[in-house]
Amino acid sequence: MIALSEFADFISPEQYLEREIKSPIKHEYIDGKVLAMAGTTDTHNTIAGNLFALIRSHLRGTGCRLYIADVKVYIEPRNCFYYPDLMVTCDPIDRETSTYKRFPKLIIEVLSPSTEAFDRGDKFNDYQTISSLEEYVLVNTKHQRVEVFRKTEEGGWLFQTYTSTTATFTLKSLNLTGSFAEVYEEVTLELDSRTRAENSR
Repeated sequence: MIALSEFADFISPEQYLEREIKSPIKHEYIDGKVLAMAGTTDTHNTIAGNLFALIRSHLRGTGCRLYIADVKVYIEPRNCFYYPDLMVTCDPIDRETSTYKRFPKLIIEVLSPSTEAFDRGDKFNDYQTISSLEEYVLVNTKHQRVEVFRKTEEGGWLFQTYTSTTATFTLKSLNLTGSFAEVYEEVTLELDSRTRAENSR
């Protein structure tokens, strides 16, 4: 999602959840501050949809649940609510809350130019405090690239990059091997600033 603006007033998590139910647009919540979110691009939306189809088919019958875009993750240690592009939870406790989940094992963010630095930095730092999280995945919209951060038994994080030259990528948290052909099906990659400048000459 793309950040729009930050409201000046500080509110409690309870106030945020109450307001969010009635709000016509989505907001993320960061320790009392509320950030409005804009829509996504065609590329972003298509990639997220392709990932949903791939993972949903794989999870069928497992008891795990996959959520896309409109369900929040609550990060209690950091007092934050975020809207991941996709997340998977297998914890039955998460069925008790309909608008947010607390125990995801996988979170995927499809990168946007305006939020990439946040997704890689402060947001990932917040996600790392989720005890159940096993993998954090960043999917690129400018290149066919999937970046996976995996939690180790010691609590650290290992980083692995997959590109189209490998043809496939692995989500160990789900025991799933996906293909770049599936993820980037019918996707027109977004131009980065350098390519855009070269094309305008």
